[in-house]
Amino acid sequence: MQRRTGCVSTVRIFRGLPAHASQPIALTIGNFDGVHRGHQAMLARLCEAAEDLRLPPAVLTFDPHPREFFAPDRAPPRLVRLRQKLELFRTLGVAQTYIARFDAKLAALSPAAFIDDVLVRRLNAQWVLVGDDFRFGKARAGNLAVMRDHAATFSVEGMRTVVVGEDRASSTAVREALGAGDLVRAEALLGRPFAITGRVAHGEKLGRKLGFPTANIELPQRPPLSGIFAVRVRGLGGVPRTGVASLGVRPTIKADARPLLEVFVFDFDENIYGRRVSVEFVHKLRDEEKYTDLATLTRQIETDVAQAREFFATARA
Repeated sequence: MQRRTGCVSTVRIFRGLPAHASQPIALTIGNFDGVHRGHQAMLARLCEAAEDLRLPPAVLTFDPHPREFFAPDRAPPRLVRLRQKLELFRTLGVAQTYIARFDAKLAALSPAAFIDDVLVRRLNAQWVLVGDDFRFGKARAGNLAVMRDHAATFSVEGMRTVVVGEDRASSTAVREALGAGDLVRAEALLGRPFAITGRVAHGEKLGRKLGFPTANIELPQRPPLSGIFAVRVRGLGGVPRTGVASLGVRPTIKADARPLLEVFVFDFDENIYGRRVSVEFVHKLRDEEKYTDLATLTRQIETDVAQAREFFATARA
């Protein structure tokens, strides 16, 4: 059997857990928010073991994130949307993904019940990979040692921490880098530029009136960063296009607005409403600010556009 080289054609998606497993699987468990380099190492090890065992490589993940269930007001912003996460799984060789709804019933399972009901009866896991800091079951009472003690019908492997530079590769570290505007560090931890994907929606057309028509992407959740950025946009043709983006609440335009991603794509004027695009954040230009009037805002946008063009020209030089 040849080694996997990455992307599979499709990922079978199961929303919820089956009553009984239809076939044995090799499994890893986690939220995988960001699918950063630590997650990528786990998925590579999963696919390697699955191939050796001749089992489909599968992921069990949760929606909502457990922290969103227990403390929605204090939960950290997600790094990727679910659809983007599933696409990353596909490119990394995952064949099956189980999306378990995290609710009171699941949260109340003891570690032993989680193993017996979820891993054995519902999923028929024959081999399970978890991080060395993995916690599961009611009150997070289960860990790697507990899983090994209760694993009568499957083998368990622990994944050691992945370190990037001086940072432990973690979703928390990525959020900290993004919050600080350190996109270079975030990219190093993710193994790719941080990106937001979504469909271009109709907006208020204010950007067009100001001379800078924007592609607007609505955000269902609070983003992990804000400000004005030099960006690359994929999904508008064969090559990525450069531009400048505003990500935030637009304090000059209205009060108490929901966060919105607005992208002015350089040298581009096509109707792209409904198109799905990926916006890669390459360089932070500044924080969001509130201006006294639209004329002042327009002058600042002109400066932002010039600085973003200069950044990309320098980067290509």
